[in-house]
Parts: sequence; C-alpha cells; structure tokens
Amino acid sequence: MPATPTTPPPALRPYFNARHELLWDEADAFAAEHIAPRAARMEAAPGRVERKVADLMAARRWFAVTVPSSFGGLDAGHVAKTILVHRIARVSAAAAAILQATLIPVGALLHFATYEQKGRWLPRVADGSLLLSIAVTEPRAGGHIGGIETIAEHVGNQWVITGSKIHIGNSHLAGAHLVVARTAKAGVSTSQALTAFMVESKRRGLSVADHRPGLGLHGFSAGRLDLDHVHVPEENVVGEIGQGLGVAQSSSILYGRPNLAAVSLGIHEAVVAASTAYLKARSRYRGALSDLPVLRDRIGDMEARLRAGRILAYQSVHLLDQGLPCDTDLINAKYLGHQWAMQSTQDAMELHGAHALNGDYILQRLWRDIQFTYPPAGTGEVQRIRLADAAFDEAHIQWSERLAAEAAWARPDPTAA
Repeated sequence: MPATPTTPPPALRPYFNARHELLWDEADAFAAEHIAPRAARMEAAPGRVERKVADLMAARRWFAVTVPSSFGGLDAGHVAKTILVHRIARVSAAAAAILQATLIPVGALLHFATYEQKGRWLPRVADGSLLLSIAVTEPRAGGHIGGIETIAEHVGNQWVITGSKIHIGNSHLAGAHLVVARTAKAGVSTSQALTAFMVESKRRGLSVADHRPGLGLHGFSAGRLDLDHVHVPEENVVGEIGQGLGVAQSSSILYGRPNLAAVSLGIHEAVVAASTAYLKARSRYRGALSDLPVLRDRIGDMEARLRAGRILAYQSVHLLDQGLPCDTDLINAKYLGHQWAMQSTQDAMELHGAHALNGDYILQRLWRDIQFTYPPAGTGEVQRIRLADAAFDEAHIQWSERLAAEAAWARPDPTAA
C-alpha cells in the first residue's frame, strides 16, 4: 500500500485544531519518506531490532509529544499522540509500536514523578537521548499485576530488585526501564504492596535477553528483562512507596489503551486500502471484482467498522485532553478498535483468496501485526469486565478524572479568530 499523505476525514474535525492538522501532514510525510522504504526490510529481517526509525522519530521529539515544553516536549496532548501513532501504524505497525511503547512510561513520569525527577528524565526523552520501557508483565503472573513476584528490598539508602519481566516493549532500545516490583510482605493488599522504580539499563545485575522475533511487529523488540540484585537509589522511586499499582494502572488506561486503539486504527485503514485497491485492479466478467455486489457488501461492512473505530479512537482522547472523565471510553476504544480491525483483516484475507497467502504481500503482515493489539493493556475479557462495571455503575477509579490537572492538555487554536 502506498504511503500517500491524506487529509483528516471531516468526522475528525471537531477534535482537531490547526496544530493537529499540521502534525497529521508531518506524520504522513515522515511515514512516506522514512517508514515505507524500511517496512519491507523490517519484515524480511524479523531478528533485527529497528533502531534507525526510533532515532528519526526521536529527532522530531515525538517521544515527548505529551511532555510540557518546560521539559523540552511538544506539549501537544493526547489527540496529537494518537495522530502520530495512527498515521505511522498505517504504514508500519512495528514502527508505531516503537513510538507508543515509550509514551506509556513517559505518562507515568508525568503523573507520578517529582518535579526533580521530571527534570532528570523527561528532557532526555525530549531530545532523543533516552528511550524508556515499562516493565510490569512477568513470566508466571503474565499481566496479572496482583501476581507480581519481582521483589524490591530496602537496604540502607538503596533498593535491591530481583525478578524477571517479559514482553517488555522497546526492551533493547530503552536506556531506562520503569519497573514495578513488590515492596510489601505477603498479606498486604495489592493496592499497597507494589512500587515503581526507574532502573537504568546499564546498572549491574540487569540483563536483557537476546531479541526473539514474534509472530508480527518485525523490527520491534518486546523482550525479557532479568534483574539479579539490581541496586537503585531511593531517588529512583517513582511515586510513593506502595503506589506501584496506581502507576501501572493509570499508565495502562490513559496511555496504553488509547495507544493500542491508534495502532489498530492504522492497521485497519491499511487493510481497507489494500482490499479496495486489489478488488479494483482484478478483472472479472467484463469489469472488476469491485463491481460484484457480494464483494461490495463485505467492503461496506469493513468501511463501517473502520469509520466507527476512527471516531472512538479520537473522541476518547479528545475527552482526555479536556480533562474529562473518560476511562471507560478509552477502554472501549481499545477493545472495539482491535475487535473491528481484526474482523476486517479476516474479511480481507478471505476476499483476496489465495493471493492473501503470498508471503511478500502486505495483507499477511497486517494479519500478523493486528494480533499484537489484543493482549497488552488488558485482553478483551478484561475490557468487557470493566465495561460491565460501568454498566452496573460500579466503575473503579477514574484515572482520567483523578489526574485531570495533568491530563488537561487542551489549548485554544492559535489560529482561531
């Protein structure tokens, strides 16, 4: 699929200002010039971690898109973040994954770090000299935060961390990892038992396993960290002792879920574009496949899902930029965004027939990549349980409301009369 820049659909205009439209154009132009030529190479070499794309995005300060200008960031907010991830994912979900994975720990720092800690870490993220990861998932517990076994013990004026983390996005690119570990003895509730730490990648005892390519997202690393009595100073604690659950949950809801909705949206758009181009190009019965009503019916269903997913993705982050309670909207955008993109991808595979099975055809990459937006930040089952909580008016903490002061990034359009 060509990475041809397009203008934002009219349905998104209520959520955009002039800066957003400029960023949309910038992201499309960047994807066409720098991502599209590398996409095939990334796919053909799954064992290679893509570093150049990260460097190019870092040079544009995109890893600090939500960081205030006082720390060197773009101070552009969550709609802007979604634009970047969405437009890059349309050309390469792996490149978009590199971007979105660092944005999650950045969000944790924005909400929980002290002013001094923000000054220590965020300017380096903004100038591109430091990428981050967030390390929560573990080999035995998976994504169940309450089952975390990594231990942090207070020894003198330091913390000593021992344990393992898996499926850590940007594990091979990050210069520091936000590690959530258990700091309380057995019997203490999870809400008070965990603490978050910034752990520099060069600290003794921290090792990153060799990159092992997954089913998709070739070029993106999501590896394993092993921590063997890693010493970190007290000033590396992010938030308060025992606040690790809140750090992890809020980052997942306010950053992880909308980020994954944006990745799903980009893949979804690429799927529809590839399918319509294929059907228009294939001749059949003195016309093209695109003329057949039975096939147009399938494409119409795909287009309906795409348009709905696009609105969900942008409306939810628009609410977040306004500082309004929207946790459930963010959850829904992630849940339905993946589900709809997955259904359209399967439909596209069937519409293409045997052509979809060609290893060098884009659709096969898109089918593999969309699998990766299901497990992170809560599987579909987790999202449905949270949506049921909302239906019964039993919703948990509204992080978007609780952190409204930090989340309210909305700025008036400087070009407005």
